[in-house]
This record gives sequence, C-alpha cells and structure tokens, in this order.
Amino acid sequence: MKDHLKTSEWGLGLNGHVIIAGPCSAETPEQVEKVCLEMKKENIIPSMFRAGIWKPRTRPGSFEGIGEDGLKWMEIVRNHLNIPITTEVGNTAHVELALKHKVDVLWIGARTTVNPFAVQEIAEALRGTDIPVMVKNPMNPDLQLWIGALERLHAVGINKLAAIHRGFSDAYDKRFRNKPNWSMPIHLKREWKGMEVINDPSHIVGKRDGILEVSQRAINFGLDGLMIETHHDPDNAWSDAKQQVTPAQLKEILSKIDFKNTLDTQNPDEQLNDLRTAVDHLDDQLLDLFAERFSVIDQIGAHKREHKLTVFQSDRWKNVMESRTEKGVKKGMSEKFMKELLFTIHEESVKRQEKQLREGDAVKKEA
Repeated sequence: MKDHLKTSEWGLGLNGHVIIAGPCSAETPEQVEKVCLEMKKENIIPSMFRAGIWKPRTRPGSFEGIGEDGLKWMEIVRNHLNIPITTEVGNTAHVELALKHKVDVLWIGARTTVNPFAVQEIAEALRGTDIPVMVKNPMNPDLQLWIGALERLHAVGINKLAAIHRGFSDAYDKRFRNKPNWSMPIHLKREWKGMEVINDPSHIVGKRDGILEVSQRAINFGLDGLMIETHHDPDNAWSDAKQQVTPAQLKEILSKIDFKNTLDTQNPDEQLNDLRTAVDHLDDQLLDLFAERFSVIDQIGAHKREHKLTVFQSDRWKNVMESRTEKGVKKGMSEKFMKELLFTIHEESVKRQEKQLREGDAVKKEA
C-alpha cells in the first residue's frame, strides 16, 4: 500500500501510543478552560486535545456544535497545555475555517466517511496542504469504504494519515453503542502496512463503564492509541454526556491500561505476528457469538418451560445437523469437524434448557 507518514513523523511531538482527549463538543470558553485546568491539576496531559466544533446530529434540533467561535477558544488549549488541537470536519466550509484558525489535525467522522462524494470534496479542499488527517471508520463495517476514504486523501497529497476505529452500527447488539468488530481495524492494518489506527472507546461503549475494558482490548490487538472524550462536568455536557469522563477518571483509566508495543514495533516475524493477532481476534469474536447464541437458547428454554414443551425436538435437531454440516463443508470444513462441533453445541444447549425447566419446577414446588 502507498507510503505515508506515521504520527511520530507529523512534526507534532507525538510518540508512542497517541492519547487524544477532550470534550465531545466545545460548549463555552469557560468549559474549555476548565477541562484544561483539570488536566493540568491531575497531571494528565494528552498527546492531542479534541473538541467537536460541528456536530452531525441524527435529527434537527439537537445541539449541532458551536461553530467558528469554538475554533477561537482553542487558543485556550494552546496557552494552558501547549499540545496539538484536533477537530472534525464534514465539508469544505469546515476545512477552510479549521485551516484559517490553524487547527493542527483534522478528522473525518463516520457519517462523512460513508459518502465518497463528501470525502472527495474535503480532499480537494485540502489539496496543497500538509495538515494531518484522521479518518473514522464508516457507520457500517465496510473495510473498502474506509480504505477508500484514506486513499482519496492520499491521492491529493495528504500523506500524514491515520485511522480512527469507533465501532459500527448494529441494531441487535445492546452491549455497545457501536459494535467494535475488531477484525476491521486489524484487516485495515494488514492491508495498508504502517497505517496507525487509534481506538475510540467512548463511541464504542457509549457510556463511562466499559471504556477501560475496550481500551485495553484495543491495545492488546495492537492498535496505536486512544481517543477518549473528557469533560470537567460530564453529566451536564451538551452532547454525549453518558460516555464522557472527567480528567481524573481519564488518569485512572490510563494508569490501569497495560500498554504494549504495537505490531509495527515488533519484528521477530511481522507477518506471523499479524496472522496470530488476527486469530486472537477471531477467537474473541467466536466467544462473543457463542455467548449471544446461548443467550437466545436460554430464551428458547424459557419459552418451552412456559408452554410445557420438551427440551429435545428431534426434527429440529436433524434439520440443524444436516443443514449446518452442509454449509460448513461448503466453506471448507470437514464433515467430521462440523458434526463434532454441532454435537458439542447441541449438548450445551440441551443442558441450558434443562436447567430452565428444573428452575421452573422448583419455583412451582415452592409456590
């Protein structure tokens, strides 16, 4: 894949894992200053300070960002923290204003990445500049669309590039605001060698609880940094209040993360390392899928208990065994493996449903 400059080569003093922190939105100059002062007080100075100036909202009437005035407030950050500033741009007007106010790094949001026309217009507006740009993954898990957005920027001469992994929309997964789909950033790093990917646990989790866990997993998978939304008073934030943390909480989260060398800094056998990391990710996905499947099995058990149905349904089992085995063989797995796997899964399913029935009988006896 094409050459580009890594974050350590952007000329902004970035080294090691990049930590980006700051409020979801710049709200007032007082708010920006309070966040900076609390960061100084807690001695937690991030690599970059983030703040949304324009906010793409799902429905009109929500807070859509403070606009150009917020860019003027970014001088407060430079005065207090002396670190680079980054903000999201969604169109050419945003780009022009961000460049006018000397924003150090831009990022393209997930809602913009999905639109190649919009990305191309932003790329053209940046032609002839050397400002670094980060690209968030598209809303849906489309790797080629994500790579395509980076390629459009690279094609106009932007070679200071990085990606941001913020998860993907999934109407059925209630554990995350945006499902991580860890294979996507890993595949991106494999397809575009040297491309750094910064994880955004705030948008993946959608709430403060869980940010540490997702952050650690991102580092374990070899991602190159974190973007964590940080506000001096998160509960009263004007946008995304539930997922923002205080500077003190940010400090605690970062102190608990076991930062590891990224894949690109380990050289025993880089290709083998990449493949092993991909296997680790896939195993995690398998476990997540099994957990989801057995959750549904538990619901089936409850339904059978309520309607006085037997646990074992021979016709259903025969159909599952035959159809799944056939599908597995078509995907390159042996018939023996498929039958053994399905039998093991079926055994566990039966045990769980029997447990549902026993619990139901116990409740009846107590009554």
